[in-house]
Formats: sequence, structure tokens, C-alpha cells
Amino acid sequence: GVATLRIHPVPAFSDNYIWCLTNLESGKTLIVDPGQAKPVLDYLSDSGFSADTILLTHHHPDHTGGVKELQQQYPDIRIVGPTDSPFKGATNTVHAGDEVVWEGITFDVLAVPGHTLDHIAYYSDTQVNDNPVLFCGDTLFVCGCGRLFEGTPEQMHTSLQTLRDLPDNTAVYCAHEYTLANLRFARHWLPEDKALAEFENACKDLRERGKPTVPTTIGQEKQLNPFLRWDDAMVIEAAENYSTTHRLATGSDCAVFAAVRHGKDNF
Repeated sequence: GVATLRIHPVPAFSDNYIWCLTNLESGKTLIVDPGQAKPVLDYLSDSGFSADTILLTHHHPDHTGGVKELQQQYPDIRIVGPTDSPFKGATNTVHAGDEVVWEGITFDVLAVPGHTLDHIAYYSDTQVNDNPVLFCGDTLFVCGCGRLFEGTPEQMHTSLQTLRDLPDNTAVYCAHEYTLANLRFARHWLPEDKALAEFENACKDLRERGKPTVPTTIGQEKQLNPFLRWDDAMVIEAAENYSTTHRLATGSDCAVFAAVRHGKDNF
């Protein structure tokens, strides 16, 4: 990996993470989804860094609310965000297949609609801390996925398939510390899953020590996250039982995913 790069989570609101990626040689910093400006500005001034790029994954205010104030502080800052978005503050709009280059690192833009229709993610195979990097906003969480505020289960299933196909060692930098709540549901859905039980204990331990449970990896999520395990026998069985009770469709990967999402929404 590139030793001069550091990714730091700046906590915001009650459970958001604003990811700050810094080139330690230049101090230049890329900021992902700044819902609030103050914690970011405090982090930058404490560290002696300066922001030159913002990446936005979707329009929700807890991801975009700090943009204007950061722009006042850094008038030349590049603000990259999705095209066709209700958020109009981007200086550079991108869509699936575009690339964003920052400090020699290339991010591929992935379309991941579902949580919102404008939702995108940013993936780079340049390794930071020995892992490729995914900034996925509110699409994929540790053992969870975003609520379907604007999209359909079909869209979200396709989006999660896109993320699931990334290399197993990809670090998943999601935007919220929702892990323990997600695990309460996952353990309820899959009470026999020993690996989930062990992972829950490890995450509780991290949180008790004030440490983030993020990032995780795509490989780990494929093993643990019920929202990515639509072709796993244990998850299919639970989904079919649930779907029978709740009169939901069965028989496809998407139906399994939709049942899990319905289960979480009504948990």
C-alpha cells in the first residue's frame, strides 16, 4: 500500500463517520460525505492538513450539510457528486463508469441506487493500509444495508451485487456506526450462526473501548452480512419462512434480499 496515505474517521452527529483521506506528505485531504463542517475543520486545523476535494455519495443532508461551510473555508475545493441529484452544490458531477483522480489515486464511480436514486460509491484498487478502498455511503453497512427510501428491492439487490463482486480484501468505509443494531437483527434472523455471534462480541468490545467497527471488508461481509447472503442456504431458509408468514414472494435471489430487508424494516 501507499505508506503516505491515512484514512481517518471524523465522527459527526450521533453515529455518522466523515472519512478523511490524507496524503501525509502534502497534507492534502479528501473528505467523504461531510454532513457537518465543524468536526472536519477542527480535525484539519488540529492536524495541519487542508481539504482540496469532497466526494459525495448521495444527497441526504447528513452527508452534504457541511459542504457550503467547507467551500467558504476552501474556495477552490473540488466537490464531486452524483449527476441528477437533488443536491446542487457539486462542482464536478459524475456517474457510473467515470473516474475521479486524487493525488495519483483513481476512484471508479459505481452506481448503487436503492437507498436513494442518486446514490453512487467510489472504489479504488490503490491500497491504503494494505486494502483497496470503497466509500459506499449508506448502501452497504457492517452487517447491514441502507433503508430503501427511494429505490426498489431490485435496485438495491443489483447495487449490493456490484459491491459484492469487488475484491474480498476491499475495505468497506461506510458512513454510519450502525453495526451493533444491525447485528441485533442479524442474530435474530440467523440465531444459529456462530460466526455472527463471535463477530457481535468482537464489535461490542470495540465499541466499549470507543473504537469504530468500520472499516470491515467485502470478504467479511460476504461471510456475515445477511443482506449479501441471498444465495446462502441458512439465509434462504429464514427468508422463505418469513416470506410465508408475511405473504411475500419467494424463489429468487432478489426475493430473499427483499425478505431480509422487510424483516429489518419491521424488526
